[in-house]
Amino acid sequence: MIRQYVEEALRGARYDKLEDGTFYGEVPRLRGVLATAETLEKCRNQLAEVVEEWVLVRVARGLAVPPLGKIGVKVKKAG
Repeated sequence: MIRQYVEEALRGARYDKLEDGTFYGEVPRLRGVLATAETLEKCRNQLAEVVEEWVLVRVARGLAVPPLGKIGVKVKKAG
């Protein structure tokens, strides 16, 4: 489920090449999800890790994870 969410997030990602030659990537629908790296491939890989960590932190805190397309992550409280 998280893997599908990450893949969907990356489909909506935006990338830019910065003046210093590095790459910047972000997922506009996920606030604060961004990455920078020296190549586009590394930037994409780093962005995937950031999305996964972002989801896990939200789940751990009991916060909602917004759906992306038809992919969603349901958060249930233990108990």
